[in-house]
Amino acid sequence: MKYYFSLFLIFALFGCSSNQIVNLRTAKDIVKDYYESGKYDEEMNEIISDAKEKFGKVEIKNNSVVIFDVDETALNNFGLAKLMDFGYVYDLNKKWNEELKAPAIEQTKELYFFLLDRGMKVVFLTGRNSSEYEVTFKNLLQAGYTGFDTLITQRADEQNLKSLEFKSKKRTELTNQGYKIIGTVGDQLTDLNGPYSGIQIKLPNYLYEIK
Repeated sequence: MKYYFSLFLIFALFGCSSNQIVNLRTAKDIVKDYYESGKYDEEMNEIISDAKEKFGKVEIKNNSVVIFDVDETALNNFGLAKLMDFGYVYDLNKKWNEELKAPAIEQTKELYFFLLDRGMKVVFLTGRNSSEYEVTFKNLLQAGYTGFDTLITQRADEQNLKSLEFKSKKRTELTNQGYKIIGTVGDQLTDLNGPYSGIQIKLPNYLYEIK
């Protein structure tokens, strides 16, 4: 799965026209300020409040499940992004994951336990490779995500699939196994689009974009 690191905050947040160019250093500073000034938390608080209202209205059955992405949805990798100067460095990324450095995104964890308390199951579905299954599982537990149903990572034979194809495939498989997918929570549109997505909760991510 390819990660396309694009500092598109200049356009997404500030509405610059397509013929305007912002210096890359300025763009990185804008992204950094967004995350560190409280603007990210404000946006997340509003989104999660709305999500709880939507999920609070649905009928719960024994097999009801909500699908959560992992990175920039459940786990916060902003610290890693700063280490990589808002680019992508494979070795730093691998070391960060192995050392279980990512903390929870607290607003997501609030929604997570709201859903569990309502009787829904949670499945984590991530584009991380199967070789990182153990460290991902441990990081989720360390961050406080206890009680989830399962964690799904990419098998070797699935790594050539685009994110949308992979996640759609896995949601279809879960549905065929008898799960009723109530909703999806993710920071990428590829986490949400496709079949069996239910209520779509899009979280902000101005660090990178996954196609």
